[in-house]
Amino acid sequence: MRTAFKEWAIVVDSLGRGEQIIILRKGGISEGKGGFKLEQSRFLLFPTLFHQQRDSVIPSAQARYDEIAPGFPAPDRLRLECFAEVAEVQKLNSLADAEALRGQHIWRDEVIAERFDWGRDKAIFALAVRVFRLPQVVELPMVAAYGGCKSWIEVERDLDTTSAGPVLSDAEFERKLSAFRHALERGDSAPGVRPDVLQPARLAR
Repeated sequence: MRTAFKEWAIVVDSLGRGEQIIILRKGGISEGKGGFKLEQSRFLLFPTLFHQQRDSVIPSAQARYDEIAPGFPAPDRLRLECFAEVAEVQKLNSLADAEALRGQHIWRDEVIAERFDWGRDKAIFALAVRVFRLPQVVELPMVAAYGGCKSWIEVERDLDTTSAGPVLSDAEFERKLSAFRHALERGDSAPGVRPDVLQPARLAR
């Protein structure tokens, strides 16, 4: 596996510990007018160290950030520990839908509202993902090509994921997935889509 998805380090930590199964994404500036696209249904989790992320998460996650921040890799290193498989994708067409997921993720309400309102398309994507921990931590050099405000990159070499194990049991993941679906079933979000019926865009190289 070489495809990686960029997300705040504190969110990757929450996903990797099974605290949440949700990724919320509007799309990076570099992704153009079309915004975010689900280019792959399986991807490595690429932790970013955006310095303002601590203030953008709920208090318990801020405390966790302070706990793990001293162990962050050096700026010239990329540390990969997990990958994710997308179980369901929903486009949330109202802020109320996004707010219905409160308690299932660590972002502050204000941050979700800012993401929702940014750009012309007043919507946000919600991905429910199952996360797997790699058999060993992988560290790679951080290169310039990984930078920029974009969601997707390809790491320099293929990583073996065959021995990776899920961070949540089948039963616990299904419980969280059911809660995700239930929170959105009465809202204005587009119907949930399984990733196997999507047509992923070709990765830019």
